[in-house]
Amino acid sequence: MLKLALPSGSLQKPTQEIFAAADLNISTPDARCYEATIDDHRISMVRWMRPQEIPLYVAEGRFDLGIGGYDWVVERGCADNVEVVMKLNYSKRSNHPVRLVVVVSETSPIQSVADIKPGSRVTTEYVEITRQHFEKLGIPVKIDFSFGTTEAKVPEIADVAVELTESGSSLRANHLKIIDTIMESSTVLIANKQSWNDPEKHREIMDLTTLLQGVLAARGKVLIKMNIAQAHLEDVLKTLPSMKNPTISQLSGGQSVYYAVESVVEKAGINKLIPQLKSAGAEDILEIPIAKVIR
Repeated sequence: MLKLALPSGSLQKPTQEIFAAADLNISTPDARCYEATIDDHRISMVRWMRPQEIPLYVAEGRFDLGIGGYDWVVERGCADNVEVVMKLNYSKRSNHPVRLVVVVSETSPIQSVADIKPGSRVTTEYVEITRQHFEKLGIPVKIDFSFGTTEAKVPEIADVAVELTESGSSLRANHLKIIDTIMESSTVLIANKQSWNDPEKHREIMDLTTLLQGVLAARGKVLIKMNIAQAHLEDVLKTLPSMKNPTISQLSGGQSVYYAVESVVEKAGINKLIPQLKSAGAEDILEIPIAKVIR
């Protein structure tokens, strides 16, 4: 059975949502309680933890599995000590990777990291990643740990900031500009190395991974079903996108030959696709939500 560490804070809600969609509902007795349960025989313990701590606890074997940003896996020096099982591709506001960037005031003459003067003060939560990055660049800087509101410290308190960004909107709102990208980061599922190499736990990990991957694969997709007269079948199939090939079966009975066709398509653009299918000859069109796609 697996011990699982899940991220508290901004990632808690999207984590709960993806687990619920995978039929792994997370129950917490109280909103202020960090103990949780999942009614699944493969999971023995669940704890909400700070994302900064999870990589270290998984590496040490206190948990078999954990979820958090890959940026913290690297920052805590755990990249070689845990197994990255899968990317979960969700963050605070989107389903896209985030970037760890170097920023300065938008009024600064600095246009690239090469323009940063030796001895400049850098503020960041990611002290170790920042130290390694500037060492590789050969620029000696003074790095201050930031407990938050990092964007507010440039330029009065610090010359440079290293900060995580999704869209860049918060940086622009604080009159900062990006001059370098250190790394991209996604939310990842990580495993303790010994747990990963244990046959029974490995099987349990892969079972959970299959469910989570199925949820992610289904995001933004719907199942579309329709009936089509034989005379219009070719025209409709030319219009219909598909993950692979659509499923086609002939309907029984009736004086005319009809086919039932179904396909998984992207939800985006469905408002254009359905009228196009109808114009091509499709009838009885159904749009059905999808919970999982298991490949």
